[in-house]
Amino acid sequence: MAQILPSILSADFARLGDEIAKVESGGAGMLHVDVMDGHFVPNMTLGPPVVESIRKVTRSVLDVHLMITDPDRYAPLFVEAGADQVSVHYEAATHLDRTVRNIQSLGARAGVVLNPATPVGVLEDMLDVVDYVLVMSVNPGFGGQKFIPNSLKKIRRLDKMRQERSLPFRIEIDGGVNLENVGEIVRAGCDWLVAGSSVFHSADSASAVRDLQRAADGALAVRV
Repeated sequence: MAQILPSILSADFARLGDEIAKVESGGAGMLHVDVMDGHFVPNMTLGPPVVESIRKVTRSVLDVHLMITDPDRYAPLFVEAGADQVSVHYEAATHLDRTVRNIQSLGARAGVVLNPATPVGVLEDMLDVVDYVLVMSVNPGFGGQKFIPNSLKKIRRLDKMRQERSLPFRIEIDGGVNLENVGEIVRAGCDWLVAGSSVFHSADSASAVRDLQRAADGALAVRV
């Protein structure tokens, strides 16, 4: 079953607890948390104290996405703060195998993120180690961007590699997900779909989650 992950980057941080409760009432069981350092990407967001605060108000899975230049240093801090899973960028991790295994040794699931210009093939020797792969369908750094269609090819290739090698890793996508493309994304083989603006900038975020989930479920029924 494909799952919709509301991205709190698009939420109203002055009412974050209420915003989280609302999307959970719409059926969300995973929350996506973007961490940006103003160096790896041209934006800054939040740190471990905010994740720790979020952990206190939700039982949902916290999916922390590190868009930072030093994941080895900071990933353990986010796990300690309450992250259930942490993803790091292939482009930022100098010793990727060590980084992934260290996150896993702390009791969290570990994922690797691919920027739009990074080919899937670079993960050939990591797919049997990672818990999930996150495909960026926009250039990282800002919410509200348009979906990059080439991302679908990357998802299809990852899904094919997963099936051919009988591997259990999940496939996640982040950027520009909305009702218009959710079906195509799920049919390509994606398991987790991050949605920010299409959820929190809607008139009713709970209804937005339900609508996206319904569309995802419907797409699986006719997947080819």
